[in-house]
Amino acid sequence: MSTVLWLAAMAGGTAAIVWGAERFTEHLADASNRLGVTAFALAVLLAGAEPEELATVVTASARGVDGVAFGDVIGANAAIITVALGVGAWTATIPFGPRIRRYAIGGLAAGVLAAAFMWDGVIGRVEATVLVASYVGVIGAIWIAVRRPPAMGEGSELDEELDEGGRVGIDLVWVVAGLAALTAGSIVLVEGVRQITDIEQTQTRLGLTVVGFATAFELVVLAWSAGRHGITEAVVAGVVGSYAYNMTMSLGAGALVAPISIDDSAILHAPLIVMLALMAVAIVLAVRHDQLDRRDAIILFAGYPIFVLVTLA
Repeated sequence: MSTVLWLAAMAGGTAAIVWGAERFTEHLADASNRLGVTAFALAVLLAGAEPEELATVVTASARGVDGVAFGDVIGANAAIITVALGVGAWTATIPFGPRIRRYAIGGLAAGVLAAAFMWDGVIGRVEATVLVASYVGVIGAIWIAVRRPPAMGEGSELDEELDEGGRVGIDLVWVVAGLAALTAGSIVLVEGVRQITDIEQTQTRLGLTVVGFATAFELVVLAWSAGRHGITEAVVAGVVGSYAYNMTMSLGAGALVAPISIDDSAILHAPLIVMLALMAVAIVLAVRHDQLDRRDAIILFAGYPIFVLVTLA
Protein backbone atom coordinates (compact mmCIF):
# COMPACT_ATOMS: atom_id res chain seq x y z
CA MET A 1 0.00 0.00 0.00
CA SER A 2 1.15 3.55 -0.70
CA THR A 3 1.71 6.16 1.98
CA VAL A 4 -1.52 7.92 1.01
CA LEU A 5 -3.52 4.74 1.46
CA TRP A 6 -1.92 4.07 4.82
CA LEU A 7 -2.74 7.62 5.91
CA ALA A 8 -6.36 7.05 4.87
CA ALA A 9 -6.38 3.77 6.79
CA MET A 10 -5.00 5.56 9.85
CA ALA A 11 -7.77 8.17 9.61
CA GLY A 12 -10.33 5.37 9.46
CA GLY A 13 -8.70 3.67 12.43
CA THR A 14 -8.86 6.90 14.41
CA ALA A 15 -12.57 7.28 13.60
CA ALA A 16 -13.17 3.70 14.78
CA ILE A 17 -11.36 4.43 18.03
CA VAL A 18 -13.51 7.51 18.73
CA TRP A 19 -16.74 5.65 17.88
CA GLY A 20 -15.74 2.67 20.01
CA ALA A 21 -14.80 4.84 23.00
CA GLU A 22 -18.19 6.56 22.88
CA ARG A 23 -20.13 3.27 22.71
CA PHE A 24 -18.00 1.70 25.45
CA THR A 25 -18.45 4.52 27.96
CA GLU A 26 -22.12 5.14 27.18
CA HIS A 27 -23.09 1.59 28.15
CA LEU A 28 -20.40 0.65 30.70
CA ALA A 29 -22.25 1.81 33.82
CA ASP A 30 -25.53 0.09 32.90
CA ALA A 31 -23.79 -3.13 31.90
CA SER A 32 -21.77 -3.26 35.12
CA ASN A 33 -24.83 -2.55 37.31
CA ARG A 34 -26.84 -5.28 35.68
CA LEU A 35 -23.97 -7.76 35.87
CA GLY A 36 -23.58 -7.08 39.59
CA VAL A 37 -20.04 -5.68 39.38
CA THR A 38 -18.59 -2.20 39.64
CA ALA A 39 -17.79 -0.11 36.59
CA PHE A 40 -14.18 -0.16 37.82
CA ALA A 41 -14.05 -3.98 37.70
CA LEU A 42 -15.57 -4.20 34.23
CA ALA A 43 -13.31 -1.46 32.90
CA VAL A 44 -10.19 -3.12 34.35
CA LEU A 45 -11.16 -6.40 32.73
CA LEU A 46 -12.12 -4.95 29.32
CA ALA A 47 -10.48 -1.55 28.83
CA GLY A 48 -7.42 -2.57 30.84
CA ALA A 49 -6.69 -5.44 28.48
CA GLU A 50 -4.69 -4.22 25.50
CA PRO A 51 -5.11 -6.65 22.57
CA GLU A 52 -3.42 -4.26 20.13
CA GLU A 53 -0.47 -3.95 22.52
CA LEU A 54 -0.34 -7.74 22.87
CA ALA A 55 -0.48 -8.17 19.08
CA THR A 56 2.31 -5.62 18.55
CA VAL A 57 4.66 -7.19 21.09
CA VAL A 58 3.98 -10.77 19.98
CA THR A 59 4.47 -9.82 16.32
CA ALA A 60 7.67 -7.95 17.09
CA SER A 61 9.14 -10.83 19.09
CA ALA A 62 8.12 -13.41 16.46
CA ARG A 63 9.78 -11.33 13.71
CA GLY A 64 12.91 -10.73 15.77
CA VAL A 65 12.31 -6.99 16.11
CA ASP A 66 12.96 -7.16 19.85
CA GLY A 67 13.73 -3.47 20.27
CA VAL A 68 10.15 -2.71 19.22
CA ALA A 69 8.79 -5.25 21.71
CA PHE A 70 10.64 -3.64 24.62
CA GLY A 71 10.15 -0.08 23.44
CA ASP A 72 6.44 -0.44 22.82
CA VAL A 73 5.46 -1.53 26.32
CA ILE A 74 7.61 1.16 27.97
CA GLY A 75 6.54 3.94 25.61
CA ALA A 76 2.86 3.03 25.78
CA ASN A 77 2.91 3.09 29.57
CA ALA A 78 4.59 6.49 29.63
CA ALA A 79 1.89 7.86 27.31
CA ILE A 80 -0.91 6.17 29.27
CA ILE A 81 0.08 7.57 32.65
CA THR A 82 0.73 11.10 31.35
CA VAL A 83 -1.43 11.81 28.31
CA ALA A 84 -4.39 9.45 28.89
CA LEU A 85 -4.67 10.07 32.63
CA GLY A 86 -4.02 13.77 32.03
CA VAL A 87 -6.80 13.98 29.43
CA GLY A 88 -9.16 12.23 31.85
CA ALA A 89 -8.28 14.60 34.70
CA TRP A 90 -8.61 17.63 32.42
CA THR A 91 -12.05 16.52 31.22
CA ALA A 92 -13.46 15.70 34.66
CA THR A 93 -12.17 15.48 38.23
CA ILE A 94 -11.13 11.88 38.81
CA PRO A 95 -11.65 10.33 42.27
CA PHE A 96 -8.48 8.61 43.42
CA GLY A 97 -9.17 7.42 46.94
CA PRO A 98 -7.35 4.79 49.03
CA ARG A 99 -8.90 1.80 47.23
CA ILE A 100 -7.92 3.06 43.79
CA ARG A 101 -4.47 4.05 45.04
CA ARG A 102 -3.93 0.46 46.18
CA TYR A 103 -4.63 -0.74 42.64
CA ALA A 104 -2.30 1.93 41.24
CA ILE A 105 0.45 0.83 43.61
CA GLY A 106 -0.16 -2.73 42.42
CA GLY A 107 0.28 -1.54 38.83
CA LEU A 108 3.52 0.19 39.83
CA ALA A 109 4.72 -3.02 41.49
CA ALA A 110 4.05 -4.92 38.26
CA GLY A 111 6.10 -2.29 36.43
CA VAL A 112 9.01 -2.67 38.87
CA LEU A 113 8.95 -6.46 38.44
CA ALA A 114 9.01 -6.21 34.64
CA ALA A 115 11.69 -3.50 34.73
CA ALA A 116 13.91 -5.76 36.85
CA PHE A 117 13.51 -8.53 34.28
CA MET A 118 14.19 -6.14 31.36
CA TRP A 119 17.22 -4.44 32.89
CA ASP A 120 19.73 -6.77 31.24
CA GLY A 121 17.90 -6.61 27.91
CA VAL A 122 16.69 -10.21 28.03
CA ILE A 123 13.29 -11.74 28.82
CA GLY A 124 13.35 -15.54 28.71
CA ARG A 125 10.46 -17.95 28.98
CA VAL A 126 10.83 -18.39 32.74
CA GLU A 127 10.49 -14.64 33.34
CA ALA A 128 7.67 -14.56 30.79
CA THR A 129 5.74 -17.20 32.72
CA VAL A 130 6.16 -15.23 35.95
CA LEU A 131 4.86 -12.05 34.25
CA VAL A 132 1.79 -13.73 32.76
CA ALA A 133 0.99 -15.46 36.07
CA SER A 134 1.36 -12.14 37.89
CA TYR A 135 -1.19 -10.46 35.66
CA VAL A 136 -3.70 -13.29 36.05
CA GLY A 137 -3.28 -13.15 39.82
CA VAL A 138 -3.67 -9.37 40.04
CA ILE A 139 -6.78 -9.29 37.84
CA GLY A 140 -8.31 -12.18 39.76
CA ALA A 141 -7.74 -10.37 43.05
CA ILE A 142 -9.22 -7.11 41.73
CA TRP A 143 -12.26 -8.88 40.29
CA ILE A 144 -12.96 -10.68 43.58
CA ALA A 145 -12.41 -7.52 45.62
CA VAL A 146 -14.77 -5.28 43.67
CA ARG A 147 -17.51 -7.72 42.77
CA ARG A 148 -20.76 -6.93 44.49
CA PRO A 149 -24.11 -8.72 44.46
CA PRO A 150 -27.23 -6.76 43.48
CA ALA A 151 -28.61 -4.69 46.34
CA MET A 152 -31.96 -5.65 47.87
CA GLY A 153 -34.65 -5.02 45.30
CA GLU A 154 -32.24 -4.89 42.35
CA GLY A 155 -32.80 -8.55 41.56
CA SER A 156 -36.47 -8.07 40.76
CA GLU A 157 -35.69 -4.92 38.77
CA LEU A 158 -33.13 -6.86 36.78
CA ASP A 159 -35.65 -9.60 36.04
CA GLU A 160 -38.13 -6.97 34.86
CA GLU A 161 -35.53 -5.40 32.56
CA LEU A 162 -34.66 -8.79 31.11
CA ASP A 163 -38.35 -9.45 30.47
CA GLU A 164 -38.76 -6.05 28.84
CA GLY A 165 -36.07 -6.53 26.25
CA GLY A 166 -32.89 -8.06 27.61
CA ARG A 167 -31.18 -4.81 28.56
CA VAL A 168 -28.25 -6.67 30.11
CA GLY A 169 -27.49 -8.32 26.80
CA ILE A 170 -27.98 -5.10 24.83
CA ASP A 171 -25.70 -3.02 27.07
CA LEU A 172 -23.05 -5.73 27.14
CA VAL A 173 -23.20 -6.09 23.35
CA TRP A 174 -22.64 -2.34 22.97
CA VAL A 175 -19.72 -2.43 25.43
CA VAL A 176 -18.10 -5.32 23.55
CA ALA A 177 -18.82 -3.67 20.19
CA GLY A 178 -17.16 -0.48 21.41
CA LEU A 179 -14.16 -2.45 22.63
CA ALA A 180 -13.93 -4.28 19.30
CA ALA A 181 -13.96 -0.97 17.41
CA LEU A 182 -11.28 0.41 19.75
CA THR A 183 -9.12 -2.64 19.16
CA ALA A 184 -9.57 -2.78 15.39
CA GLY A 185 -8.99 0.95 15.01
CA SER A 186 -5.85 0.77 17.17
CA ILE A 187 -4.40 -2.14 15.20
CA VAL A 188 -4.94 -0.27 11.92
CA LEU A 189 -3.44 2.91 13.38
CA VAL A 190 -0.39 1.09 14.74
CA GLU A 191 0.20 -0.82 11.50
CA GLY A 192 -0.03 2.43 9.56
CA VAL A 193 2.58 4.03 11.79
CA ARG A 194 4.84 1.00 11.41
CA GLN A 195 4.50 1.03 7.61
CA ILE A 196 5.08 4.76 7.20
CA THR A 197 8.02 5.03 9.59
CA ASP A 198 9.77 1.81 8.48
CA ILE A 199 9.92 0.81 12.13
CA GLU A 200 12.39 -2.05 11.79
CA GLN A 201 15.27 0.28 10.93
CA THR A 202 14.96 2.33 14.11
CA GLN A 203 13.64 -0.36 16.42
CA THR A 204 13.93 0.60 20.06
CA ARG A 205 13.66 4.41 19.93
CA LEU A 206 10.68 4.40 17.58
CA GLY A 207 9.14 1.66 19.71
CA LEU A 208 9.56 3.89 22.76
CA THR A 209 8.03 6.92 21.04
CA VAL A 210 6.00 6.48 17.83
CA VAL A 211 4.66 2.94 18.29
CA GLY A 212 4.27 3.36 22.05
CA PHE A 213 2.14 6.46 21.63
CA ALA A 214 0.12 4.90 18.81
CA THR A 215 -0.82 1.87 20.91
CA ALA A 216 -1.73 4.18 23.82
CA PHE A 217 -3.91 6.46 21.67
CA GLU A 218 -6.95 4.23 22.16
CA LEU A 219 -6.81 4.83 25.91
CA VAL A 220 -6.35 8.59 25.43
CA VAL A 221 -9.63 8.72 23.50
CA LEU A 222 -11.31 6.40 26.00
CA ALA A 223 -10.23 8.62 28.90
CA TRP A 224 -11.66 11.69 27.15
CA SER A 225 -14.94 9.93 26.45
CA ALA A 226 -15.24 8.44 29.94
CA GLY A 227 -14.54 11.80 31.57
CA ARG A 228 -17.08 13.51 29.32
CA HIS A 229 -19.74 10.96 30.26
CA GLY A 230 -18.90 11.13 33.98
CA ILE A 231 -17.63 7.51 34.14
CA THR A 232 -14.51 8.68 35.94
CA GLU A 233 -13.69 5.28 37.48
CA ALA A 234 -13.26 3.92 33.96
CA VAL A 235 -10.40 6.37 33.39
CA VAL A 236 -8.41 5.10 36.35
CA ALA A 237 -9.35 1.48 35.66
CA GLY A 238 -8.23 1.73 32.05
CA VAL A 239 -4.92 3.39 32.97
CA VAL A 240 -4.05 1.11 35.89
CA GLY A 241 -5.22 -2.02 34.08
CA SER A 242 -3.34 -1.15 30.89
CA TYR A 243 -0.16 -0.21 32.76
CA ALA A 244 -0.11 -3.59 34.47
CA TYR A 245 -1.22 -5.50 31.36
CA ASN A 246 1.49 -4.05 29.15
CA MET A 247 4.30 -4.88 31.55
CA THR A 248 3.07 -8.39 32.36
CA MET A 249 0.72 -10.03 29.86
CA SER A 250 1.90 -8.26 26.68
CA LEU A 251 5.60 -8.58 27.47
CA GLY A 252 5.20 -12.08 28.88
CA ALA A 253 3.19 -13.39 25.93
CA GLY A 254 5.72 -11.96 23.49
CA ALA A 255 8.60 -13.66 25.31
CA LEU A 256 6.70 -16.95 25.44
CA VAL A 257 6.41 -16.86 21.65
CA ALA A 258 10.14 -16.14 21.33
CA PRO A 259 12.59 -14.94 24.02
CA ILE A 260 13.15 -11.19 23.68
CA SER A 261 16.66 -9.73 23.82
CA ILE A 262 18.65 -6.71 22.65
CA ASP A 263 22.40 -6.18 22.71
CA ASP A 264 22.37 -2.64 24.11
CA SER A 265 20.23 -2.89 27.24
CA ALA A 266 21.46 0.52 28.44
CA ILE A 267 19.10 2.22 25.98
CA LEU A 268 16.20 0.95 28.10
CA HIS A 269 17.45 2.07 31.52
CA ALA A 270 16.54 5.77 31.54
CA PRO A 271 13.12 5.27 29.85
CA LEU A 272 12.30 2.50 32.35
CA ILE A 273 13.18 4.72 35.32
CA VAL A 274 11.13 7.63 33.95
CA MET A 275 8.17 5.36 33.20
CA LEU A 276 8.11 4.07 36.78
CA ALA A 277 8.63 7.58 38.16
CA LEU A 278 5.64 8.89 36.20
CA MET A 279 3.30 6.37 37.84
CA ALA A 280 4.76 7.29 41.24
CA VAL A 281 4.15 10.98 40.51
CA ALA A 282 0.51 10.29 39.59
CA ILE A 283 0.02 8.44 42.89
CA VAL A 284 1.68 11.25 44.87
CA LEU A 285 -0.53 13.86 43.17
CA ALA A 286 -3.63 11.84 44.04
CA VAL A 287 -2.63 11.42 47.70
CA ARG A 288 -2.96 15.17 48.36
CA HIS A 289 -6.74 15.34 48.06
CA ASP A 290 -7.90 11.90 46.89
CA GLN A 291 -8.51 13.07 43.34
CA LEU A 292 -6.88 14.32 40.17
CA ASP A 293 -8.05 17.59 38.63
CA ARG A 294 -6.93 20.04 35.94
CA ARG A 295 -3.95 21.29 37.92
CA ASP A 296 -2.73 17.72 38.20
CA ALA A 297 -3.44 17.17 34.50
CA ILE A 298 -0.99 19.93 33.59
CA ILE A 299 1.75 18.23 35.62
CA LEU A 300 0.96 14.87 34.02
CA PHE A 301 1.02 16.36 30.52
CA ALA A 302 4.48 17.79 31.21
CA GLY A 303 5.76 14.31 31.98
CA TYR A 304 5.46 12.98 28.45
CA PRO A 305 7.83 15.47 26.74
CA ILE A 306 10.33 14.71 29.50
CA PHE A 307 10.04 11.00 28.71
CA VAL A 308 10.56 11.64 24.98
CA LEU A 309 13.60 13.86 25.60
CA VAL A 310 15.15 11.26 27.89
CA THR A 311 14.45 8.54 25.31
CA LEU A 312 15.99 10.44 22.40
CA ALA A 313 18.97 11.81 24.34
